[in-house]
Amino acid sequence: MKRLDLPNEVLICEVGPRDGLQNEKKILTVTQRVELIERVADAGVRIIEIGSFVHPKAVPAMAGTDEVALRIKRREGVEYRALVLNKRGMERALTAGVTKVKLTVSASPTHSKENSNKSPEEVVRSFSECAEFARDSGLTMSGAIATAFGYYAEGTIGLELITPLVEKFISIGIQELSMSDSTGLANPKQVYEYMSFLKERYPDVDWTLHVHNTRGLAMANILAAVQAGVKRFDSSFAGIGGCPFAPGASGNIATEDVVYMFQEMNIKTGINLGQTLAIARTVQELIGYTTDSAMLRVTNL
Repeated sequence: MKRLDLPNEVLICEVGPRDGLQNEKKILTVTQRVELIERVADAGVRIIEIGSFVHPKAVPAMAGTDEVALRIKRREGVEYRALVLNKRGMERALTAGVTKVKLTVSASPTHSKENSNKSPEEVVRSFSECAEFARDSGLTMSGAIATAFGYYAEGTIGLELITPLVEKFISIGIQELSMSDSTGLANPKQVYEYMSFLKERYPDVDWTLHVHNTRGLAMANILAAVQAGVKRFDSSFAGIGGCPFAPGASGNIATEDVVYMFQEMNIKTGINLGQTLAIARTVQELIGYTTDSAMLRVTNL
């Protein structure tokens, strides 16, 4: 019998404190956000996206990220990173004690123009200033390519739009990149082909897959990426959130669902499922509605 080619271990990044909460109508307090982040670390998550250093008028839910970063009790061995858009964001991150930042660009020309009034190439070129600041200040950088598989205006985003962005990221010193299915338009065949191509063409890059479950294909897309050799995945507690700048892009895959799947497949995550479920229940209580989490549905029966 032919068996799936599976890794022994994967790395899951909890993006709920940023990509989850940023899309919620209920804005949590700094204290609530700090408590969630600390519980996530206690559950064994080794990478946590704690927030974003953006203008509060643009993303009100991320106001106070500076205070969140200063207040969290950091656990040894846990990476606490934050999203930044420019040099000003990097300066704020550094002042708040954050040592890892993420820069993001949209592969969709339409989406990029709508939100930054720049082409994707112009956005990535503007990161050169950020890279210089990072080198001078000791900050570590990672990158993300949003709408990497598709956007409503263009439909499927081709690899010919992805590779120039990857090469620009690499040229400024970034070797950790996320392919983000911001709109949930990706399918398993596409994910397998894209990630296989990228891993083969850029073998020195640490690739992450970031999926949204908007159309119910997120878990299948994760498994397709595993088959392509990807071992790093983003997820959000209780499956909350999405991108406020991409219409309909709700529904990150739930962390507890991902942890459960890998656990059942005997693939190590280092994350305690029971604690993860408890965190997800707290998140539902805080935001005031039932989220798209399969594990919460079955464990609440």
